[in-house]
Amino acid sequence: MSELSQPAVKTAATLIRRHHPLIWGQRTYLMGILNITPDSFSDGGEFETVEAAVQQAQSLVEAGADLLDIGGQSTRPQAATVSLEVELGRVVPVVQALRGGCLDLRVPISVDTTRAAVARAAVQAGADLINDVSGATYDPEMLPAIAALGVPIVLMHSRGTPQTMQQLTEYADLMVEITAWLQSRAAAAIAHGIQPSQIILDPGIGFAKTGAQNLEILRSLPKLGALGYPLLVGPSRKSFLGAILNQPEPQKRVWGTAAACCGAISGGADILRVHDLAAMRDVCRVADAIWRSPGLT
Repeated sequence: MSELSQPAVKTAATLIRRHHPLIWGQRTYLMGILNITPDSFSDGGEFETVEAAVQQAQSLVEAGADLLDIGGQSTRPQAATVSLEVELGRVVPVVQALRGGCLDLRVPISVDTTRAAVARAAVQAGADLINDVSGATYDPEMLPAIAALGVPIVLMHSRGTPQTMQQLTEYADLMVEITAWLQSRAAAAIAHGIQPSQIILDPGIGFAKTGAQNLEILRSLPKLGALGYPLLVGPSRKSFLGAILNQPEPQKRVWGTAAACCGAISGGADILRVHDLAAMRDVCRVADAIWRSPGLT
């Protein structure tokens, strides 16, 4: 692995603007999902207004979220792409509301977007990091924008688009290909001037993956951790859990999510992107006490 794309050792912390740094390895951080879309697979349409989104954000933080991840474009399979204007109109007012006046939630705000223009506007409004499910491949301006903004970026593995990704699940060697792809995206980010300590990697559970492949990723997270970057994993309520549990309703996959999160922590995940904060907070506390920091007990 090249020195360009791999820190000599895993970065100790990622600095988030206005907030304490995230210290990797001591405990698992929870990223609360806030979808402000009508068509997300689990909670679409629930938080479309600014008022509803702000209320949900407060609830997530009170339940234990260390970060919030705000998305104005659904990335579920077959999701339609919205215009730039629509995505901006969804995301920016919510970020402004969460950062404005007496509210100003004291947790980092991530924005889930593949568009550099949305990233710029969101950071200007008060967002602290960008979560790009395309690994910054959809928009050639994304990496230069992140470098100029000086904020962290999550680079996620995927293939194709939401319309095509579930037809692109054939791999000669799943983990070798995911690892090489993420390494190449980290190298591209560094080449554009992004500091290695500002890069977080995500293997992309459910994105161009079969159910069996999602399980293989969870078993193989240490291979990705060897790249030297913090890992974000997002198994929450996803369809591979529904298949195992024979549970078609995403909201009823809480305990399946808990098991997947526990497995991810055992494999070295640093951030879990989840819907059910209170339950996953307890999962993290116990799993961290087992695998990370005995002092947590």
